[in-house]
Order: sequence, then C-alpha cells, then structure tokens
Amino acid sequence: MPELPEVEITRLGLLSLIEQTVAEVVIRNGSLRWPITEHLPALIQGKTLRALTRRAKYILAHFDHGVLLMHLGMSGRICLLAQNEPAQKHDHFDIVFQNGQVLRLRDPRRFGAVLWAGAQYTQHKLLSVLGPEPLDDLFTGQYLHEHMRTRIAAIKTTVMDSHLVVGVGNIYASESLFRARIHPSTPANALSLKQCERLVAEIKATLADALKAGGSSLRDFFGADGNPGYFQQQYFVYGRTDEPCRVCSKPIVSIKQGQRSTFYCRACQKK
Repeated sequence: MPELPEVEITRLGLLSLIEQTVAEVVIRNGSLRWPITEHLPALIQGKTLRALTRRAKYILAHFDHGVLLMHLGMSGRICLLAQNEPAQKHDHFDIVFQNGQVLRLRDPRRFGAVLWAGAQYTQHKLLSVLGPEPLDDLFTGQYLHEHMRTRIAAIKTTVMDSHLVVGVGNIYASESLFRARIHPSTPANALSLKQCERLVAEIKATLADALKAGGSSLRDFFGADGNPGYFQQQYFVYGRTDEPCRVCSKPIVSIKQGQRSTFYCRACQKK
C-alpha cells in the first residue's frame, strides 16, 4: 500500500494542475471502496482547481466551492497524462483539464476512493478522526508519551494507529523503530519520555529521507510522472528477513503483528 511519502510524491507530481479549469469528468467504473457520486461531473466541471494538499494518505483537490478527496487504496495510482492517452483496463476515473492534461486514477483492486467532501471538508468523517501529521510540530515526544500512557498494545501497531498520528504505515514504522533501537513488541505504555522523543525524531527523519528518495516503489506504486521511488534501497530491516543487519550483521527476523509483517534486528532492538 502506498504510504505517506508515496502519496506526497504523487501530490507534488500534480502541482501543474493548479489554476487549471476542469473540462470534463469521466467515470468509467464508480464502484470503488465507496461509490463515486454520479453528480460529481456536475459539481466540478467548469470549475478551477485552486490547490492540492494532503491529509494523511488523502490527496485533497480544492475548488472554490469545496474539496474532492482522493485515496490510492491498496494498489492505486494517480497519473498525470496527456488527453490523448488511451484508457487501460483499470483506469476508472479521469479529470480532464482545459489545458489538455488528465488526472487519472488507475486502481486494479478498486480499494481507492474519490469522494466529494464539500466546503466543510475538515469535518468529513474520514478526516475529522485523524491524528496530527508526523512531520508537523504538533507531533512531539511529549505528545506521544502522553497519548500512550494507557495503551498496552505493542508500539509497532500503536504507532500505526491513524487516530494517534497519521501516515506511519508498515514500512516506515519498522524502519523508524529500528533507527530508534526499540523492539517492535514493546508495550506502548512502557516507553519512557526519552524513548518517545527518540522515536518521534526517527519517524520524522525516516519519512524525510523517503521523500528525498522519491518514496518506495513496491508492486504497483509509481509517482504521478511514472517514475519509481528508491527509498527501498536504504531499508535497514523492512523486507530483509535473514539478511545481515546493516549495523551489527546479525540476521533480520520477521514476525506477524496485527496481520502485518514486522521486521527487526534482535541484537539492535532488544526488548
């Protein structure tokens, strides 16, 4: 699944669409995770895109009268194409702009989303419950420590809870915990303030490094321009089961947590 860096890279690749006017909306298959409203073409056709922002893993397209939410789901891509680019089998949704550019959602598994959130978009049920952005100043070691006092679940699954902090998915949770030298099975409420401060610092650093590398390219993810990311070449632990740790040379191990694979080093991340 594309995580925060991959979604942000996608957003950056779409910025040329800002201040462009929508000429046409094409819904080839509206049966995504939530159905695309059949009224969407009437809502945005002829309207000008004013901004593109991101909240968690959602890309927000801002128009004068409201906001369109887009989510990549498990395997989706948002591509920026020329108007004459033929649609492929899994190309379910287009926004065609008057300058000839096309924003296209390609989603083989149809777990993505295209939802009209209106003018009061921050109150939308998918956005109103989200925690702070991990790269914002609001996300600090003190914040993390205070919000984990009653949480007995493992720190790996806890830090992936979007109600606590958004955008720390499976890849970057494993990588950040390794960098912070914290065992992924440690109960969240057992972490000291110092450990929380170190973990927050490493989450921010890991995500920043991933953004610089263009994100990670796993399975179907490519940026809006079709280029892959390269952060997977820098992984310390993720997907490296039985390979030597880049720090101590001991083999990386994997376990299941919350139906997800977790990767860590027994020597560097002692419980």
